[in-house]
Amino acid sequence: MNEKRFIHEAAREIPVRAEVDILVVGGGPAGIMAAEAAADKGLKVMLLESRGYLGGNLTIGLPILGFLGHKGYQIIKGLPQQFIDRLRARGAASEHRPCALHMSLTIVDAEEVKRTALEIMREKGVEVLMYVFCADVIKEGDNVRGVIIESKAGREAILAKTVIDCTGDGDVAFRAGVECRKGDANGGMQPPTLMFCMKGVDVQQLRDAIVQHPDRYDMDTMPPEQFRSGKFITVGLRNQIREAQEKGYQIPVARTILITGLADDEIWVNMTRVNGVDSTRPESYTYGEIEGRKQIYEVQRYLKDFVPGFANAHMEKVAPFLGIRESRVIVGKYVLTADDILHDRRFPDAIAVAGYPVDIHHAQGGDCTLYWCDDCYDIPYRCLLPKHVGGLLVAGRCSSMDHEAMASTRVMSTCMALGEAAGRAARLALEAGVAPADLDVATLREELRRTGAYLRD
Repeated sequence: MNEKRFIHEAAREIPVRAEVDILVVGGGPAGIMAAEAAADKGLKVMLLESRGYLGGNLTIGLPILGFLGHKGYQIIKGLPQQFIDRLRARGAASEHRPCALHMSLTIVDAEEVKRTALEIMREKGVEVLMYVFCADVIKEGDNVRGVIIESKAGREAILAKTVIDCTGDGDVAFRAGVECRKGDANGGMQPPTLMFCMKGVDVQQLRDAIVQHPDRYDMDTMPPEQFRSGKFITVGLRNQIREAQEKGYQIPVARTILITGLADDEIWVNMTRVNGVDSTRPESYTYGEIEGRKQIYEVQRYLKDFVPGFANAHMEKVAPFLGIRESRVIVGKYVLTADDILHDRRFPDAIAVAGYPVDIHHAQGGDCTLYWCDDCYDIPYRCLLPKHVGGLLVAGRCSSMDHEAMASTRVMSTCMALGEAAGRAARLALEAGVAPADLDVATLREELRRTGAYLRD
């Protein structure tokens, strides 16, 4: 066994790039909401992003799931809905379409997401800094006081009164010494997908096949009538995959997952799957990107040969990065569980409501298991607060959930709602002169309601 080697790095002074009131790390669905919510009352807010644009998973061809709850009414409102309203005004988002499997889907245009997010940051006075990674944190005792970033300019420090970790992988929390967990009891994590887009699809032919021949073109739990009009997601066509596999096609999943785009002939394909990828390890993430790209071409061949409407379609583009379903989650002051979700649990410190099913893509194999709650469930503020580290809020899929609960909360609508709550909490705590963990949650809940978020009575 090779012994791990080390070198000693010389101590050095790190320049302070900026001092801000609230620092948001990660510009994905949670991060852009957190920065917008935090930027008020003259506070200095900064948003860090490792890529050259904002939006994260909103930009990789995925629909936003879960704006509507199990009973059909809207449960994600506030800033996330305002973001969709801005996109819709440009023809860059669909309505919230009810779906028997996913509660609802909302289609968005990736490029308009990037544009709109930057516009909002400019309007709110948020300073955006891209192409930087969080390399370490600055702490005073048990409190986070900023982060150290790494870029082509070298290492620099950004000091902040409050930091919000919206990295998806819990990068800030992990480096701050917050207890983090990954995956199920055996460490198995949900596998990622590299999305890709096909154009020239005869979507009407696909609709007709599903509606007229449901015995052959099967849909998991979704009635064929759902596909007669409007935007849709297919989850099924298991017969076609089995037939293709019997003929030697290497398909990594058990179901055909297709998502209509905003254009009439556009379909986004969610069918690559790379088991065993850990996005917190660069060699593993690299393997996932390479393997996902290999799988795309076999999946495309399958679609053209076995799925109605794809015979004359062509691949238009591949998502800019692999979509990660699961990595680190923190252990917070409360850990949300699947039992909380399946029993529609309410909490006195609820700061968001969600209703997406527990949707676990198996760590091994190519299938998936779903469990639904009867209505919707609360997410408590304590899920955003690390147990023993202060000055830090954690929002998005790296918030405090167990493996099964995170399989529900990981969808973008919920992450956006958690981001908004974290941003408002950080601002209110500073205004009150208290730590985020000591904030009067009744004040936060009142603020969320006043600004349009949905909370149950």
